[in-house]
Amino acid sequence: DTILEMAGYKTEGRCQQLIVTGCLAERHPEELLKEIPEIDHLLGTKQYPLLKHLLNGSGPSQQRNHVHEPAQYFEDYGARAVTTPFYFAYVKIAEGCSNKCAFCIIPKLRGPIQSRSADSILAEVRQLAARGVREINLVSQDTTLYGYDLGMKRGLIELLEAMAEIEGVDWMRLFYNYPTVLTTELMDAVQGIDKVCKYIDVPLQHSHDFMLKHMKRQETERGVREMVDQLRARIPGVALRTTFITGFPGETDAHFQHLLDFVNEVEFDHVGVFAYSDEPGTTAFDYDGKIDPAVGEARRDRLMAAQRDIVLRNNKARIGQTHPALVEGLGDDGLLMLGRLPFQGPDIDGQVILEQCEAAPGDLVAVRITGALDYDLVATPESQE
Repeated sequence: DTILEMAGYKTEGRCQQLIVTGCLAERHPEELLKEIPEIDHLLGTKQYPLLKHLLNGSGPSQQRNHVHEPAQYFEDYGARAVTTPFYFAYVKIAEGCSNKCAFCIIPKLRGPIQSRSADSILAEVRQLAARGVREINLVSQDTTLYGYDLGMKRGLIELLEAMAEIEGVDWMRLFYNYPTVLTTELMDAVQGIDKVCKYIDVPLQHSHDFMLKHMKRQETERGVREMVDQLRARIPGVALRTTFITGFPGETDAHFQHLLDFVNEVEFDHVGVFAYSDEPGTTAFDYDGKIDPAVGEARRDRLMAAQRDIVLRNNKARIGQTHPALVEGLGDDGLLMLGRLPFQGPDIDGQVILEQCEAAPGDLVAVRITGALDYDLVATPESQE
């Protein structure tokens, strides 16, 4: 619908070119070009650098389908645009994924992991820091595997060490860590590098061994429990975030109860839950034993209700603690000053309500936690950097 809406601007507005990019273009290029002749160019997920050449007229203007052209990755990206608030940014350190999870289409669309060079990443981080970015959030499809394809098994650790030397960067955060590659050496690096937030995002998807195997995951329940114990022992006070899928084909009531019990026992700091939905092209799309979507959604809601109680209990235990807070500015109501603590990732976790705070967005302020809500905290500043 969005593409059709944009196509209308070519005849009724001032649109000069309609360029469609991303997974949809990559999966259905011929159908799109046939059904929507207003499309000038199609780009897949590996041709984004070509966009600037098409816009300035230096690209192959007569060719419409660029989906199957050679991949152009990070080194060609040039100057970085920031679409987040000025004080934090996401930095992608790799493209593609070498795992074969049954529910995921990414490996088919983007191929195996291709790590970005450390020099390129560090140059981008320096550029961001010079523009006032204080928090760098490292992302990829499998962050823990960064550098393995380049022969660097310590690639992520060495990258964190180098980033820590960049002036202006105060917080670094790791998202999308695969559990079987989350080594004790990496855990020790997270603990030992001051600028790295004591926060680990490690998507698990399920807890029951049958479901993990059915999802074509590499971990086991025992391995996950050992990993959690190691994380908490090696990184005191670490905040653990994870995600789960409910209603995956073959999930019984007993499997879900196992997951619910697991979440209540482990008590993660942050949990995201997604009800399974079919994705054409994935292994799971052809599975038997599909679950009624309403059942998957009901299980999701039950799991999130349990997690809400856990978060509130954990938040109450934090009252009286002192932490640095990154000030984000006034909330939507224009009244409350909001921020985040090191154990709260942007956009997906809770926030801290800052009472009597006169700091500006982007400031780091030492705060004392005075109250707890379901997902958010209340705090009062003690001092300002």
